[in-house]
Amino acid sequence: MLATSGNKLFYYAWPKDATHNYEIDFLVSQGSKIYPIEVKSSGYNAHASLDAFSKKFSQIVDKRYLIYTKDLKRDGETLLLPVYMTPFLLEDQQRENT
Repeated sequence: MLATSGNKLFYYAWPKDATHNYEIDFLVSQGSKIYPIEVKSSGYNAHASLDAFSKKFSQIVDKRYLIYTKDLKRDGETLLLPVYMTPFLLEDQQRENT
């Protein structure tokens, strides 16, 4: 859905410790800002990778998203979106950039 909307998608991973990695499922770049997107296949809503990425690249991260199977809500700076809302994820930013 993100690629069909015309977004160029990127994946990013970096070491958390000797045996684990942080990972961001999708990075979308629009203008000078980056939007990290994490996808969870269940209702699990932890977002340590999003938090770490946003802290590491705070100067270029605008909004961050977690797509999952539960209801719409906000957890701090992270917007948690139900899967069915994915097509509308970056609609506001795309409108601003046109």
